[in-house]
Amino acid sequence: YARMVRAVTGWDTTVEELERVGERIINLERLFNVREGVRRRDDVLPWKVMHEPIPEGPSAGMYCPPDELGAMLDAYYALRGWDRDGVPTPSRLAALELG
Repeated sequence: YARMVRAVTGWDTTVEELERVGERIINLERLFNVREGVRRRDDVLPWKVMHEPIPEGPSAGMYCPPDELGAMLDAYYALRGWDRDGVPTPSRLAALELG
């Protein structure tokens, strides 16, 4: 991707710099949503996805039970450096120079 960015913009950037920009964007988006009241309770999938198995195809019979979604959110929040409620931690924001 760094080569594509360089080809289009002329900016001399690295993959690591682009990843950091992406991390900053994701955290800024989340901070905006947190400011507006979004929390873990809002990070849900549609009812159908959590309760009705897929009827056919390579994923036939699959669905995501609510208790599994909770475990996935725990893992995702931890990887992002967010607290259990999905709020970016002060240390994560400082590491991204956002705090």
